[in-house]
Amino acid sequence: MPDLFTTLATSPVARRVGVPQPTRLRRFAPGEPLCDSPVLVAGGGAFAGAVRDHLASLGVTTVDALEVAEVAEGAVDGTPPVTDAGRLGAVVLDLSDAVDLGDLDRLRTLGAPAVRRLARNARVVVVGRDPDTVTDLEAAVTQRALEGFVRSLGKELRHGATANLVLAQGDRPDGVVSAVAFFLSGRSAYVDGQVVVVGDTPTPARSTTLLAGQVAVVTGAARGIGADIARVLARDGARVVAVDVPSAGQALAAVANEVGGTALQLDITAPDAGTRIVEHARGRHGGLDVVVHNAGITRDRLLVNLDEQQWSSVVAVNLRSVLRMNEALLAEGGLGDGGRIVCVSSIAGLAGNRGQTNYAVSKAGVVGLVHALSRRVAGRGITVNAVAPGFIETEMTARIPFATREVGRRMNSLQQAGLPLDVAEAVCWLAQPTSGAVTGQVLRVCGQSLLGA
Repeated sequence: MPDLFTTLATSPVARRVGVPQPTRLRRFAPGEPLCDSPVLVAGGGAFAGAVRDHLASLGVTTVDALEVAEVAEGAVDGTPPVTDAGRLGAVVLDLSDAVDLGDLDRLRTLGAPAVRRLARNARVVVVGRDPDTVTDLEAAVTQRALEGFVRSLGKELRHGATANLVLAQGDRPDGVVSAVAFFLSGRSAYVDGQVVVVGDTPTPARSTTLLAGQVAVVTGAARGIGADIARVLARDGARVVAVDVPSAGQALAAVANEVGGTALQLDITAPDAGTRIVEHARGRHGGLDVVVHNAGITRDRLLVNLDEQQWSSVVAVNLRSVLRMNEALLAEGGLGDGGRIVCVSSIAGLAGNRGQTNYAVSKAGVVGLVHALSRRVAGRGITVNAVAPGFIETEMTARIPFATREVGRRMNSLQQAGLPLDVAEAVCWLAQPTSGAVTGQVLRVCGQSLLGA
């Protein structure tokens, strides 16, 4: 869904007169490599070896810092040439061993030469330790500093390149490798300047079956982001139950038929909504493994102009229904042990937005639910996470006034809007068995939005 700026900027006339060209982001496509080679893996931390081994198993070539220093000689800035020949597809800096402030200089000595050689749509991933699990004061401070580096670098990179941070809470490598692989892949095209904390839970670093045999429920699946979530889950092997309101029945049936799943027409604010979802999933598919709480509405007005119905309806659909449905979904016979709950929040819930106090309340509440519920169900191996989309090209954003819409599209480090597919890819990663060490997290899919980035 190209916007007007992208259409004009990529026209033959614009190219001839030298108008800057928006970078076409590298998105995931089945059968393509995880990322472009070569990948620099450096830093000397505890996880570098496991990352190298995983990339090698996928046929991705890795290099070390000395090789990069040689190819970087003579480079004067971070702007890739027209051709990416000889450039780095990605950089992984493992600083999980950094314990004092002097160790931070490796970000410069290793990072600067590598950044000069990045190809278009390259990835930079830094690996560190969760500062809250580090007992030594200076070591904890050092690890916290990595976040500032990644968030700043994300705003410096151009041509579709991104920078993200993985923080380990323990020494098991598999969860770290899974997160690094996600950030290196095309699945993370619109994820930039973000931090994921990985627990010490045993989990497969790689799954050849992805979601094969899993049963996934997606609410709000008739259109937009929800429809793409259903498509991506089905693409990766899940049997999908597509849920939406009866008034969207025709569109819902079309999505369900497209993905080979089943449709359930349902008002999610109904008291028995959760029970009906469980009954449908078990009756038609034999169980329930993944729940995606995507359904949501907006009723945008300034606080002084909001009436009771506009306030309560948004809270009821976006937040209260999720709480109520989870009671039934987590009861005996509902979501199985080791299951996944993924909620769709919003940047508005993290940073607020003018004219959206009701919406921001509901989406901030979703973040609170993720943090609180993840601890309560951890003993069953169930993970609870959220994605927080920024400006995404949907029917809803297409109705925003032109000037406001164009500004919204550009207010991020990637200087373009995201697609529903970008949100769906993040949801699908969080739903996979390989993400079992990630819980209680909110992953922003916003291109590193300047709003709450």
